Amino acid sequence: MERPAWAPRSIDISVPSVSRIYDYYLGGSHNFEVDREAARRAMEFMPGLPKIMQANRAFTRRAVRYAAAAGITQFLDIGSGIPTFGNVHEVAQTARPGARVVYVDHDPVAVAHSQVVLEGNADAAVVAADLLKPRDILASPQVEQLLDLERPVALLLVAILHFVEDTDDPYAAVAELTAALAPGSLLVLTHASYEGIPLPPGRAEGAVDVYRDIRNPLVMRSRDEIARFFEGYDMVEPGLVPMPHWRPETAPEDEDPYAFSGFAGVGRTS
Repeated sequence: MERPAWAPRSIDISVPSVSRIYDYYLGGSHNFEVDREAARRAMEFMPGLPKIMQANRAFTRRAVRYAAAAGITQFLDIGSGIPTFGNVHEVAQTARPGARVVYVDHDPVAVAHSQVVLEGNADAAVVAADLLKPRDILASPQVEQLLDLERPVALLLVAILHFVEDTDDPYAAVAELTAALAPGSLLVLTHASYEGIPLPPGRAEGAVDVYRDIRNPLVMRSRDEIARFFEGYDMVEPGLVPMPHWRPETAPEDEDPYAFSGFAGVGRTS
């Protein structure tokens, strides 16, 4: 397999990547055949996966605009993935010129492309780090230079926590990040769940098995389990709901049924 110029030498392009599969679902071009093959196998069981990812992106844009309107000018996006149209910094800096954004990802391709996209933008940066090591994120030069943790921050954990198994204690990682945030900060979160998927659970499990096969287990949590991530936050209306129902800009009934898979919510620290 020929390595394209945009692929860092450090990555194994024969192994599927969650962020590159996500890029494929969104119609991006920074993915390999091995990623596309995994995506197609998952879509044999759950053909609406691209619709779910599009709903994730649409919710994120609405949540960022909400945060900006509420006076938030700092954004920490962990698990940010490969840049596509309508990134957090584009939405935030359009709504609030001068807003500062730090992206975090552990995928070298996502980091490399973020660096290219952010070149010349003094108010945005990317950190190569892991959600499960909050201290590394919070102590990074990029966070220290761009974000003032004494002031409110919007922490984005969009479509990432369902890739963290319970044995790795994602709740502890979120709690540690929360403890570092100033009062008035926001948590913006989406998470996969069997609840809302317009398929029998047994068929949806086939897609979950594909992610397990590529050693990136997809953990489908219940609404109650997802709500636990918001401990220490007051939920912003309308609460933890299917993505199209969170402050919609178009009629939810016009959405594809797959868009209602999983949950989205925003919480505020007091």
